Amino acid sequence: MPYLNRPVLRAGTLSRTPQPTIPTGDGLLLRPWRAEDAPAVHAAFQDPVMHQWHIRAADSEEEVRGWIAEWQQAWDRESNVQWAVADAADDRLLGRVALRQVLLGDGVAEVAYWTTAGARGRGVAARATRTLARWALDEIGFQRLELSHAVANEASCRVAQKAGFALEGTKRSALLHPDGWHDMHLHARVRGD
Repeated sequence: MPYLNRPVLRAGTLSRTPQPTIPTGDGLLLRPWRAEDAPAVHAAFQDPVMHQWHIRAADSEEEVRGWIAEWQQAWDRESNVQWAVADAADDRLLGRVALRQVLLGDGVAEVAYWTTAGARGRGVAARATRTLARWALDEIGFQRLELSHAVANEASCRVAQKAGFALEGTKRSALLHPDGWHDMHLHARVRGD
């Protein structure tokens, strides 16, 4: 049965070129992951704040190397693409930003991010998220980007707002964290915002 609408983005929109490095213009780079990032990612995941708001733990650098291999391959699959957020001056890892649950035909993806403990409070997550959103919406042609976070995670809510993602509502009891079910704020940014 044929669809009435054409795909917003066609398969190959991302994978036909290498994953780009995207400068924020204010001291950060969104760059593809490298194997040598494993120790810094492992260290970031030892932070109690990461344990509070994320559902994944990193038990070893070897495990993280496996994640990075997956992240490196994800670009070609066009479903869950990830960037390291690095300091443009010294390439120090400051965090991660990603497009998850990419639906090219619908022109929709979910934005996710985290920062290292040392990068918090410096606007790193908001700057990286704003840059990724601008690239995805304006350069690639996505129509809508969604962003969810636990309602209790006020810092993440501030990031979403600073990055131009409007609060659209609350998904009740939507994600299981180690401390129980969390209500989640749903934010979104659409092309033209």
